[in-house]
Amino acid sequence: MKIFQCSHCDFPVFFENTTCESCGSALGYLDSENEIFANNSSHLKWTVNNLNYTYCKNKNLHACNWLVPIDDETGFCTSCDLNRTIPDLSVPEYYERWQIMEIAKHRLIYALQRLELPLISKFESPDTGLFFDFLSKEDANANGKKVMTGHANGVITILLAEADTVTREQMRISLNEKYRTLIGHFRHEVGHYYWDRIFRNNNEFLEAYRSLFGDERQDYAEALKTHYANGAPKNWKNNFISTYASSHPWEDWAETWAHYLHILDAMETAFYFGLQGNPNLKNSEHMRISAIYPYKDNLPFKTILDEISPLFYAVNSINRSMGITDVYPFVISDKVQEKLEFIHQILQRFKMIVP
Repeated sequence: MKIFQCSHCDFPVFFENTTCESCGSALGYLDSENEIFANNSSHLKWTVNNLNYTYCKNKNLHACNWLVPIDDETGFCTSCDLNRTIPDLSVPEYYERWQIMEIAKHRLIYALQRLELPLISKFESPDTGLFFDFLSKEDANANGKKVMTGHANGVITILLAEADTVTREQMRISLNEKYRTLIGHFRHEVGHYYWDRIFRNNNEFLEAYRSLFGDERQDYAEALKTHYANGAPKNWKNNFISTYASSHPWEDWAETWAHYLHILDAMETAFYFGLQGNPNLKNSEHMRISAIYPYKDNLPFKTILDEISPLFYAVNSINRSMGITDVYPFVISDKVQEKLEFIHQILQRFKMIVP
């Protein structure tokens, strides 16, 4: 992610900040400009390029710092307008978890905008739009249903339990996952949404997908049942980014897609920090770090991968020196690299034809 500064005093600020700790200005993020703007007046109104903006409605719930046109009919920003269901905020535990959810979702939307992917709510486009449902345990189990985190027909459901660190860690251990984060869930599930947008009505793209990931028409429920009963194949690391990716071609796509977003976001952050590295090692050419901006048009994915590999090695090494688990505990095999390259290329082609 980009590194932001207060536009009034140039003090470094985080993406989610609503107040500058240096000058006290109110801060608002304007996604159309990809900038955080300061306001040190007594009125919460921003003027940018002769247009007037104010905070998204969810600022009042301490869940958003994005700006919207002052005459916007909904009063919700690009990210918050995608919400269909939020939990009962009168329950303090649910309120806190929902706020954590919104941090992850806003960062996801930021990345999707950098990729110039279509982002439209189902309020505006019922057939191709996107919704988010954030469900408490009671909502997920209402009327005898057992709704799980997942995606269906443009609706991404995330259970509030995923925002609880203890619960998420327990699930990570029980499922034998090396990596389980809230933003990882968002990236994975939105991958399913974009699979529908990219491949559902494009036979050329679909055939290319099947030749690499496999035929998604195989029985999904049966594939997952087999996976949970037998686990991943012994040689799964040769072909998949994770064990879960081996369960079905749809999950292979979503897992690989999530890692594609992991890589781009990490590289963009490193770029804005100006990270460079020349380790004191013999024959260290392949270990040098020169962070690049990953969203350039026509940038080969191999170039990104060549730069991100030493970056992840360096960050993992720092974590290990602190006794902390690796930030990126994955091995990118040749086959996985081919799949990541496919995602990179298919997005370039998709953006050219999407209405």
